[in-house]
Amino acid sequence: MFANLINESSQKQLTVKVGFSWTEMFFGFWTPVFRSDFKWAAILVLAEILFGSFTWGGGAFLVTLVFAFFYNRLYVKDMVAQGYKPADKVSADILKSYGYI
Repeated sequence: MFANLINESSQKQLTVKVGFSWTEMFFGFWTPVFRSDFKWAAILVLAEILFGSFTWGGGAFLVTLVFAFFYNRLYVKDMVAQGYKPADKVSADILKSYGYI
């Protein structure tokens, strides 16, 4: 499911994914990098290195699997904090139903 966000001051519009992040599960820290979300990319890289080094890489997969359940929520909340708002009523209803706003 997708929702549209708009920043009223810059008129920039984003389409964001809501729910489980399949891209995060398959691509790990690259998902936040491609979304220019460098704060969460750095946190994810550090977590993957930390947990992966103790488990010969298995912990890094576990980190991406767990992070996939809540990364989209974190991303949307960061965008809302930067001034983005739902672009329409349908997007607002979707974000409210998932507890993002």
